[in-house]
Amino acid sequence: MKFKNIVAVALILFAGSAIAHKLAICQGEFAFCGASGAVATNRTITVDGETFQEGMAICPVLIGPSIANLALMNDSCDPPKGRGTVWSLFVYKKEYPQAPDWATLPATTRTFVTGAGTGGMSNMWSFPCVKEPKKVNGVTIAKCYGPLNESPWTNGAVAVGTTVVTDAPVGAPYPVGGPVPSKK
Repeated sequence: MKFKNIVAVALILFAGSAIAHKLAICQGEFAFCGASGAVATNRTITVDGETFQEGMAICPVLIGPSIANLALMNDSCDPPKGRGTVWSLFVYKKEYPQAPDWATLPATTRTFVTGAGTGGMSNMWSFPCVKEPKKVNGVTIAKCYGPLNESPWTNGAVAVGTTVVTDAPVGAPYPVGGPVPSKK
């Protein structure tokens, strides 16, 4: 029931977006980066015609239904091209494997205000990941690549001073998350 509620909330959030999102429920393997931070790769990534600094997050691979933006995924839930790949997608979970030892821990949602440098945020939703060949404490993990300081809701830049929601721990560089919608 909660999964259906989160889909309804996502549809409401994206309904007012000027950017085309093609929401879908995908089944199967996916990376979930909700509690991950990212590091800059010194490369760039283009999203909807805008260029951003690229980040890399290490995320657990889960199996089941997840929410995707097919507009960023070649209109398909099929894994990205390449061996051992998955998409980084969203799912509501009360607990899931988290770094550094990948033990299953409760989700701890928090907000923070973006700052300069590594005080920004990252977006890994519906971007490609490469699974690591060896499990860590029984968990498959993946390296996911997505934009730094880019909003999953608008695909535009996230300004310094924006309130963002994440499950990443305090101190994580570029926590994966999304801006809290403003009350306009």
